Amino acid sequence: MNDISPIRATSGTNQEGTSAHNRRVMIDALRLNGALSRADLARATQLTKQAVSNIIDELERDGFVVSLEAVRKGRGQPSTPYRLVPEGAFAIGLQIDRHLTRAVAVDLVGTVLARAEANLPPDDPSGGVKIILGLIEGIRGELAMISEQSEKRLVGLGVAMPGPFGLEEFGDNKWMMPAWQKYPLLETLAAGTGLDVSLQNDSAACAIAERMVGAAHGLDHAVCLYVGYGIGAGLILNGELYRGSYGNAGEIGMALLSPRGADGAVLEHRASLASLYQQIELNPSDADLYEHVAALAEAKEPALLAWVNAAAQDLRWSIQLIETIFDPQTVILTSGAPEALARLILQAILPLPPSIANRPDRALPRLQLGITDPWSIALGAAAEPISRAFDPRFSAILKTRTDGL
Repeated sequence: MNDISPIRATSGTNQEGTSAHNRRVMIDALRLNGALSRADLARATQLTKQAVSNIIDELERDGFVVSLEAVRKGRGQPSTPYRLVPEGAFAIGLQIDRHLTRAVAVDLVGTVLARAEANLPPDDPSGGVKIILGLIEGIRGELAMISEQSEKRLVGLGVAMPGPFGLEEFGDNKWMMPAWQKYPLLETLAAGTGLDVSLQNDSAACAIAERMVGAAHGLDHAVCLYVGYGIGAGLILNGELYRGSYGNAGEIGMALLSPRGADGAVLEHRASLASLYQQIELNPSDADLYEHVAALAEAKEPALLAWVNAAAQDLRWSIQLIETIFDPQTVILTSGAPEALARLILQAILPLPPSIANRPDRALPRLQLGITDPWSIALGAAAEPISRAFDPRFSAILKTRTDGL
C-alpha cells in the first residue's frame, strides 16, 4: 500500500452496466502498483467504496485476487491489502519467424512458466504448423504440472509474426513470409488447440511485453521501436496498443528513406538485423547466431561497427519522426538482438536531433533501452490474450452496454 506516492490506475465508472470495465480497472491497478487496500483502490480508480468492495469480493471469489495480512498505519483501523493471484489466468504466446518458432506460457502477471522452440521448414506452413502444434501441446503439459486448473484458466493463444498483413502483392518478397500469410493459420491453430487465437505483428508484441513487464510498464504514451529481422514500431497510445485499421500500424520499416522513393530503399532494408546478417555474411538460420552476434558486438568487430554506425543514421531519423507524430513520453528501443549489440546501436543513435520532444521538464529520456531478448516477441504474444481479457478498454464498456440493450 502507498498513502503518499500517487497510485497509477485507470479511472472506473460508477454508471450502471459497466462492471466488466471496472473489473479490468481493478486488476490493472493491482498489476501496476502491487498490493493495495480497498481504500487505495477507491481513491485511485474514482469508484465508490461500495463498488470497490463488491468487485474485490467478486475477484477474490473467482480466484483473481487474494487478501494479505492486515496492516495498521497510525491510529486508524487496520486495512487489508489485496494482490493479484498469478495463477488466476494463463496464456500461451507463439512467435513465427522466417526460420524458427518459439512458444511460451505466462501467468496473469507476465511470469514466463514454460518455453520451447524449434526450427521451421522454409516456406512450408502446412509442415510448420504440425511442429507448432507439437510445441503448444508440450507447453500445455508443462502448465498442467504447475497448476491443475491451467486448462480451465487458459485465456487464449497469441500469435506474432512479421507484418505487414493483408497486402495483395507478395511476389518473391521473403520479408513478408507470403506462404504463411496466405495459409489459413489462425483457423488451423484454433482447430488444433481449441483456443481463441489472435494475431499481431512482432513489433506490437514487443510493445505489449514492454507494457506488462518492461520499460513501458505504467506508461500511457510510449512507442517501442523494434529492431529485429525487420523493423517496426509498437504504439502504446492512451494506455492501449494501437493496431490501425488492418493491424499494420507502426510498420515504419516500410518507410521510404528518400522523399520520392527513387531508389526504392526502405528503412528495414538498411537498418534491420537482416541487413546486418547480409553485410557481414551470417546465416540467419544458424542455431548459434545469437551467441555469434553477441561475441562480435562485445569484441566491437569493425565490420559490425560499420553497420551499426550506418544503421544509426536511419534509426535516428525514424525516432525524430516518431516523436513528431506521436509525442510519446519516451521511445523504447527493443530488439531480439543481444544486449551488447542493442547498446552499441543506442550509443550510436545518440545524441538525438532536435524535435518537439526536447522539453526541460522531461521525466523520462527521449530514448531508452528496453527488453533485449530473443524470446521477447513470444512473451508479448502471450501477454496479448492476458491484456485482451483483463486490461481496461473502452470496448469493455461498449460491449457491456450493448449486451444490456
